[in-house]
Formats: sequence, structure tokens, C-alpha cells
Amino acid sequence: MEYDVCIVGAGPAGLSAAIRLKQLAKEKEQEISVCVLEKGSEVGAHILSGNVFQPKALDELIPSWREDASCPIHAVPAVKDRFYYLTPRRALRMPTPPQMHNKGNYVISLSEAVRWLGAQAEEAGVEIYPGFAGSHLLTSASGACVGVGTGDMGIGKDGTRKDSFAPGLDLRARVTLLAEGCRGSLTKEALKRYSLREKAGADPQTYALGLKEVWQIDPAKHEPGTVWHTLGSPLPWNTYGGGWLYHMADNRVSLGLVVSLDYSNPNMNLFQEFQQYKRHPAIARVLEGGTCLQGTHTAMKSGMLAAEAAAAELAKEPTAAGRALDLGAYETAMHDSWVHTELHRERNIRPSFGLGAGIWGGLLGSALEAYVLRGKAPWTLRHRRPDHEALAPAAQAAPREYPKPDGSLTFDLNTSLFRSGTNHEHDQPPHLRLRNAKLPEAINLPRYGGPEARYCPAGVYEYVPSEHGGQKLQINAQNCLHCKACDIKDPTQNIQWMVPEGGGGPNYTIT
Repeated sequence: MEYDVCIVGAGPAGLSAAIRLKQLAKEKEQEISVCVLEKGSEVGAHILSGNVFQPKALDELIPSWREDASCPIHAVPAVKDRFYYLTPRRALRMPTPPQMHNKGNYVISLSEAVRWLGAQAEEAGVEIYPGFAGSHLLTSASGACVGVGTGDMGIGKDGTRKDSFAPGLDLRARVTLLAEGCRGSLTKEALKRYSLREKAGADPQTYALGLKEVWQIDPAKHEPGTVWHTLGSPLPWNTYGGGWLYHMADNRVSLGLVVSLDYSNPNMNLFQEFQQYKRHPAIARVLEGGTCLQGTHTAMKSGMLAAEAAAAELAKEPTAAGRALDLGAYETAMHDSWVHTELHRERNIRPSFGLGAGIWGGLLGSALEAYVLRGKAPWTLRHRRPDHEALAPAAQAAPREYPKPDGSLTFDLNTSLFRSGTNHEHDQPPHLRLRNAKLPEAINLPRYGGPEARYCPAGVYEYVPSEHGGQKLQINAQNCLHCKACDIKDPTQNIQWMVPEGGGGPNYTIT
């Protein structure tokens, strides 16, 4: 199958790029064929986010979106911001940093918004293929990327073809846009193949893991458009992260906890930290009597700019089918856009929490950046190491104690996993692979206490008794939520996350 542009990932960036390409083609009376691959079972199924939505990019992409009754974005304007530092029992009100003011923004479900964007893309003529996971890049004899290959389907655990076998597809394109989101597997391949990080002189990427639930609460406690952000408890003083609680429509609240994956204590259980967050009196008061239902703007603009760079190159050579195009203009366009202006202004906020002074040192540095220097500091703080190098030996780390769940405010892992709707075909090759099967028992367990059993929020990794004595690592791949924390945080970088059969994974609906 051949296209002018193949986009991997039907999220905000990928769909915005697809829509913008079709808009430009219409303006220039030019034919541009566009396809979007999405590994989820449907558009939006793998989308999980806060989300307080800034409409700046959407105003540029679809100026009439507010007049569209089917658009779910404008339902709940953000009307009130609150920023708290949480001690174990109290919530201390703090000034809301300027970059966290949300006047003019909207409290939304990003999965619902992405479904709407998907409908707009299809209406514009974009071909979207949900349930198809891009497994590898296609390259020409010169090494240029000329498209994406999808994985074979219908292969059993033992590697043999089942009756349902269907070979993967090769989608060849003159332009390939990777919009996979965090830690994309094709992006990892491209970074390595083309030495992109080395050529850019980029710092190691830092990541965070977010855990989220949506609750139906007592109408008397519901304040539509109220936005809380928190720092502090339950996280240790030297761990970057924080929580949120957003009042959505229909007496619902979205709440969650984000933990930076450069934390050092291997005894931290990230799922249990989120349960602790809900136990805080300020949070528990809002949720009491409620029911748990289910546990961006710069991304959109980056996709739109990629679309504009691709359309410009396609216009120069509209008939040169099969030849990969150079999108060097994209980097310049990003640098000259408001995306770069916004991100550059806040570039020192996150690194200020990694200077060794903990949460208070980070707050002081952030306040200096936000209120005094206003993003114009003559320096740029650096990230010096990747997240997987941050773990301390378990013997040197403080223990973390977690109460048992009560089943109403806090839950066990299996209950929360069920709400995610995650599902994989059981009889397929494992998509979570160990480069060296001996390392978990040789290094991770004795040195770090088996951290993969605690940083994974879905119980995928479990140490069980070995038939030879001691313990061995068992991988329950069918539980995987596709967060890729294992691929990021494993201290020996021994875990390789691969795409499973298309359509597998979580099935989020109101996240």
C-alpha cells in the first residue's frame, strides 16, 4: 500500500497532522493521500491524560469547533485554579504559578476529544486504521525511511502460524510521521538508526508515570471547572511529582498522581502511592460517597507544523512517487513557533527539582524562574542521566508501608486493572522480552529488591518461587497497560517493550 504520508499514532499530534495535510491539499488543489495507523482497538482507546485543554492549536486547526455541537471539548470551561502543598494531613494553599493558570482552558476527557478529532480527519478524507500496530520502519537502499511495516497477526506463543494468520502490511510513504507518544517503539528505532539524539546533542529524556481514575461524586461536592494541582504527600521529599483533581461534566472528577521515573527509592510502589494519595483528607472528602468509574495543545501544533513541512515538500515534487522527502524545514518551523517559545520559557522548571535540594529547592528554583526571570534566564539547566540510572540499592533505601485497600476509596491492583478494560490475545508471542533472562535474578532482585514488581502499575512483573529454589521473574504480559515504564525504568535496560498484536491493550473511554 502506498501513500504520500503515513502517520503512526492517532493521538492529538497525529490526527492534527492528518487534518492539516488534507486542509493544505484542498487549499492548493493538490492530492495528498494520508493514512494513520493506531495500535488501539479504536481511536482514543489508548489515550490517558489529565486533561485541562488549552484551545490555542485547535483554534488554528478548526476555527469553528465551538459551533460544532458534537465537539466534547467546550463542555466545561476551567473557572478556578487551586495549588496545594500536601502534608500527610493538611492541604496548604500556595500561589498558583503563572504557567498553571487555566483561564480560557477547558476540563475535558482527552480520549473523547481524540475520538472527535478522528471523525474530523476521516471526514476530510484521511484513512485511519485502528488495530494496526507499526512494528518496524521500512528503509530504502540508501537507508532513508520510506514507510512502516505492521506486525503479523495470528501467530501463536510458540511462533507457529495459527488458522487466523494474516501477514503484516507494508505501508510505503514519501513522508513518515511518528506520533506515537511517549517512548514510541518506532521512535526508539529511528533515534538509534539515525543517531538523532547524538546529532542534536540532547540531554537524556526524562519521563513520568501517571495513574488516573474518574469518579462520579456527590452533586453537592461538584464544582464544574475547578482545577486542583498538588505537590508533596504522599511522595518523598526528594521525588519529583504531584497530583491533580479536575471537576469535569456530569458530576465527575478526574484525579491522578504523576511520579517522575527518576525516583531513587526502589521500594516505592507507584500503584500504592496513588492509593495513598486518595487517602489524603482533602482528596478523600471530595470522593466520599462517590463511585470510581474508570481509571495537549503543543502536541497538536507540532503535528500541524509537520504537516505543513510535508505538504510544502510534496508540492515541489508531486509526482515523484516512492522517494523519501527531506523535512529539514520542520525543525526550523518548530523553533520559530509559539511551541518553542512556551517550552523554552519553562525549560528550567523540571531540572530545578533534580539539583539535590528536593521539593523545596525545586519550588524555590521554579519560583525564581516563573516570577523573577520569567523564562529569560541566561542559563539552561541540564538533565545529566537517564531515569534508569537513578535507583539506589534497596539496602540503602527507606522502606515504604502501604495499608490494605478498603474497596471503596482505595482498591487492589486487579480491581483497578479490570476497570481499564485491558485485554490481549493470550496465544501470541510475548511483547515484553528480556534481553538476558538471567539478569532479573542476578541483579534486579538482590541489588534493587525486584523493582519491576513495584514500578509497573498493572502487575505484569512478579517474582514467584523457582523450581530450582529461590525466586524467578514471571511476566504476565496480558495485563500490560502500554505505559512502557518497564522499558524506561529497568536499571539494567534488560526489558524490551515490543508492539503486541494490533488492538490489544487498554480500552479507555472517558479518560
